[in-house]
Amino acid sequence: MNTIESTLPVIRLKSDRNPGHPWVWSAQVYKPEVRLPPGSLVEVQDAKGRFVGRGFWNGHARIALRVLSNAATETIDAQWIAARIERAVKLRREWLQLDRCSDAWRVVHSEGDGLSGLVVDRHADILVIEYFAAGMWRFREAIHAALLTHFPGARLYWFAESHVQKQESFDVRSPDAPAAVQVHEHGLRFHAAPGSGHKTGFFADQRENRRRFAELAKGRRVLDLCCNAGGFAVHAMAAGAREAVGVDLDAGILEIARSNAAANHVAVTFEQSDIFDWVRAAVARGEHYDAVVLDPAKLTRDSRKVMDALKKYFAMNRMVLDVIPPGGLLLTCSCTGLVSEDQFLEMLRRVALNAGREIQVLQTSGAGADHPSRTDVPEGRYLKAVFCQVM
Repeated sequence: MNTIESTLPVIRLKSDRNPGHPWVWSAQVYKPEVRLPPGSLVEVQDAKGRFVGRGFWNGHARIALRVLSNAATETIDAQWIAARIERAVKLRREWLQLDRCSDAWRVVHSEGDGLSGLVVDRHADILVIEYFAAGMWRFREAIHAALLTHFPGARLYWFAESHVQKQESFDVRSPDAPAAVQVHEHGLRFHAAPGSGHKTGFFADQRENRRRFAELAKGRRVLDLCCNAGGFAVHAMAAGAREAVGVDLDAGILEIARSNAAANHVAVTFEQSDIFDWVRAAVARGEHYDAVVLDPAKLTRDSRKVMDALKKYFAMNRMVLDVIPPGGLLLTCSCTGLVSEDQFLEMLRRVALNAGREIQVLQTSGAGADHPSRTDVPEGRYLKAVFCQVM
């Protein structure tokens, strides 16, 4: 095999086996004798000195190595970044043809597109760029230039969450947040507000699940819990649901939800409340909803707290059954990447047992195809969406 003469610093693995994952933890490597700045490009070798790949080194982070390429013939540079971004855009536009159904979709999905530490979302003419790795931040000029090649005239907004900047030891100065923009999804209009505190401004990952739920909810009374901007409720009413109520604790996001309903000329009642308090009150009033969505925010980023997260999922799902009549629909979701699909389904089994109800799984889904995951990075399949009939 042809190789490229590398002048990169070398990071040696403690094992002579390929790590089999683009993330390599600090305990798996020998630290270099000379301190390397966070995000430095390095060559990775195994314990026997054999080439493994090239990627980003960060001695401050738990993920010490992010392997970008295992090809000895590839150099990681601005041209390489541009080629990966071109590949990602081509997937969305030529294969998935997302422009036909929406102008809000994920352009780059980190490891799923071979660009570990980078997420890019499109919201009409705004590209929202989220950095998770110091190495990607060092390539920001190349990233921005490559994106503008495919989206000429787009406005760019970039950021990194504070805990990421602390873990990865880099500082991001975000530009002023752009004004909110209207995006389109399956013929409906929604408000997207990059920089508003709700991740990249619009949750495109649920696009196909919103449409599927709406199809199933025709003629039904809908309850959208942890409704955020009201996407599920709005889609359901537009598709012919009889009635819809959305509940969320965030008063600000509910104002956006109300504007989304108005923009699509549908009537949805949005109420600010803790979902436990709201459902208990609904049960006390004897209310039932025959199509329910439960889509809470991520519950943990800490692998040591997965069991606590599962207990919370259990409590929420058990509670929700009390407002679903026999034969009703439940779409229950988890965006906690550390919780596996198997764990989530086992939680539902225990909920059914505890409630003395039968939960019939109709379909298990996840994020849309613009959120691809690699076979060697199961963490990329973070979203679980389980469509159920409750008997």
